Parts: sequence; C-alpha cells; structure tokens
Amino acid sequence: MTTTTGTGETAVAFTAVTKTFGVVRAVDGIDLGIRRGETVALLGRNGAGKSTTINLLLGLDEPESGRVRLFGEAPARAVQAGRIGAMLQDARPVSRVTVRELVEFVARTYPRPMPVTEALALAGLTDLAGRRVDRLSGGQAQRVRFAVALAGNPELIVLDEPTAALDVEAREAFWDSMRGYARRGNTVLFSTHYLEEADANADRIVVVDSGRVLADGTAEQLKRAAGGTTVSFDLAGRPTAGLTALPGVTSVEIRGDRALLRSADPDATVRALAAQDLVRGLRVAPVSLNEAFLNLTRTAPGAPARTADSLEMSR
Repeated sequence: MTTTTGTGETAVAFTAVTKTFGVVRAVDGIDLGIRRGETVALLGRNGAGKSTTINLLLGLDEPESGRVRLFGEAPARAVQAGRIGAMLQDARPVSRVTVRELVEFVARTYPRPMPVTEALALAGLTDLAGRRVDRLSGGQAQRVRFAVALAGNPELIVLDEPTAALDVEAREAFWDSMRGYARRGNTVLFSTHYLEEADANADRIVVVDSGRVLADGTAEQLKRAAGGTTVSFDLAGRPTAGLTALPGVTSVEIRGDRALLRSADPDATVRALAAQDLVRGLRVAPVSLNEAFLNLTRTAPGAPARTADSLEMSR
C-alpha cells in the first residue's frame, strides 16, 4: 500500500449525485469525498456505475441532481486549469509523431504545464522520447498516456482501468511510475478489475454497486468486515469430523489433505486445534480482498453504505 495519506483538504466532493440513462439509474445518490494526497481505488462490477462516476468527475457529463466539485470548483474549470489529468479506456495511438512531440503538443494547451522532460521521466519514457507513438508496445503506449495526463501538471489524476490488457511486467512498471507521482503529494483515483492492484496501491477503497457506494475504507477494514479469518492446516490423514464444532468456526472447506476454516475468532480456533494436535502447516490469514469484494457486492439492494467507522465497528 502507498504511504501517502490525505492532508484533510478536499480534492474531490460528490454530494447526493444522481445520473440516469433511460430507465437505468447509473449513479444513485453518491456521496464521496477524497482528500488531497490520497490514492483511492474505485471498485465495482461491470455496470456498477464506475465509468459514469468518472465521467461526472471529469465534467464529461452533468449530474441530474446533486453536485460535483474538484478542489472547490466545477469540474470543467478544474480541468481547463490543468489541475486534473485523466487516462480513459478508449484512448487511441496518434500516428507519425514521436513521444516527445505528443507530450509537448498537449502541454502547450495548459496554462502551467509540467516540464516535458519531467513528465517523460515520471512516466519512465526518457529513453523512448524520440520513438514514434504508433510503434510502441502496449505497456509503453500506456506510459505515453500517463505522460499526456501529466502534461498539465495536475494535482489529481484519474485512471479508468489503467492496466487493462497489460502483461505483469508492464503493469508493475506502470504502478512504479504512478507511485512516483503519488509520492509528490498528488491525489490519485483509479478504477480497476485487478483487485491486487487496489490492495497494493490504494490508501482507501470505495466499492460501488447499482450506482451506490456500498463500502468505503482501507483494504484491511474491508477484509475484516467480510466475515472473519481463514485458518488452514494439513490434516495429515486425520478425520475431518468435528471441525465445524470448533470455537469460532463458521465454515469448513477441505482441499485434498488440507483444511480451510473460516473463523470469527481465530485465536479460539487455533487454541482448539493445538489441543487436538492439528497445527501442522498452520496458516492464519485475513480473507482476501477478492472475498471481501464478493461479500460486499452480494449486499441486498438498498443496504446502507459501510464507511470506515462502521467497518471498524464490525470487527
């Protein structure tokens, strides 16, 4: 996880925001605040409202009700001033221009641009500055989009599925660049389907579904709220009868010769296992972010959002 934390000053503020397309309410009363300097992941299933929320934030669409503010301003004004940079999913490569030429062209459209050499260095493109954009690999092209998003010297950058279709090496290179940007005290909001990216890079995770915020907290808070801890051990041929009756155990899964117990009280569960000499290969771990996400998105429609305070209370 990044070490950057918010300063208390609000960078992004959604207040009771709604947006409807025909009979579909894509955004349904979202309240969301992001502090300057935070790195926040926006998670949700396909059709949950993530892209619509990002479009409203960037001023690409207008809410039907409610209000969106970036650094206290309307989105369009913040974007024009170069305070916001964005990487969207539908970007296409530009033909017959070099990386440097493209970043220089975009930088000239902003009142206080980032020096081009600085944007290229942050994006890891210094050695590729003279290469044509349409002759780059997928990972290199994504870093060009990042450099273009940096051209206006933004205080907030918004990323919509930034590493989709990239291989593991290219994804790691991209996040190295992004962490460098965040360490400067800048604000990052990104959506992703790679939950491990949210776990590794976000200070906060906001889960949306059906256009509403279901949960808002750290990755650890979401994991703890998902219903306990996994206690696993090697059976070594021992019978499995009685495992469900152990203290704290809420479910049991057997995978080959290994037992996986979901426990609401892992300390009590481990003590009971030790008393039965069942601690071979013992491993105690919180549920994964993937399990937490699946649990949260099974929440019944209309359930209240789970904030950091309520997630802590569920421990």
